[in-house]
Amino acid sequence: MSALQSHMRAAAAAGRTTERIGPFLATFSPRSTNPFLNYAVPDDGARPTRSDVDALTAAYRDRDLVPRLEFLVATAPWAEPALREAGYEVERRIPVLLCPPDALVTPPAPAGVELVVPESDVDFAGMLAAQHEAFDDSSPHDVPGARAWLDGGGFSVYAREAATGEAAGGGSAEAVADGTTEVAGIGVRARYRRRGVGAAITAWLTGAVHERGAHTVFLTPAGTNEQRLYERVGYRAADDMVHLRLS
Repeated sequence: MSALQSHMRAAAAAGRTTERIGPFLATFSPRSTNPFLNYAVPDDGARPTRSDVDALTAAYRDRDLVPRLEFLVATAPWAEPALREAGYEVERRIPVLLCPPDALVTPPAPAGVELVVPESDVDFAGMLAAQHEAFDDSSPHDVPGARAWLDGGGFSVYAREAATGEAAGGGSAEAVADGTTEVAGIGVRARYRRRGVGAAITAWLTGAVHERGAHTVFLTPAGTNEQRLYERVGYRAADDMVHLRLS
């Protein structure tokens, strides 16, 4: 789990301002106040003092941000008690699922739906529209950002109705770094659910990163239904991740 936490820590720091605060790496987005883009990660084995926690809280408060952390429980078992004693609350506790190359199960393609790597602006806009609808996200569609994701080595797949081109869903994965990557953003529009589209997107992305040399492929399900879907294509729970915040 330590290697996986190191990867997550590096991914959190990429493209963000960082500050070392006691046994914490605090990250700050230069473009957004979204709590999910501004959070801290404790060092492996961290034993934070109350002054460490207070300094971390102040760093986020001074920026008008919600003090927040995300980390694998097994890598810093003393961090959560110290944070909760200081008033932090569990936002959610979720399993981290892994799928090694020999465990992947590729389901049959959903009838009438095709999976493609987005190329045109229309493709990217359709993929983003489907994902935003699935996640009830009203933010603007960042087509240049989605294109830059691919250009930077990331992975994206767009699910669409083969006959009409209507957007059905999409998903992405980080660029593979030291054999590790995260599959994320798997979203399917409501009218296309329960047809195997989500499983197909997950399997496509997982197979693609395996082919690029990833041996540690992980994701975090939003709930039990999503976890069952991912388990059908070969993912299994390896540890818990905790998200903590101070209201």
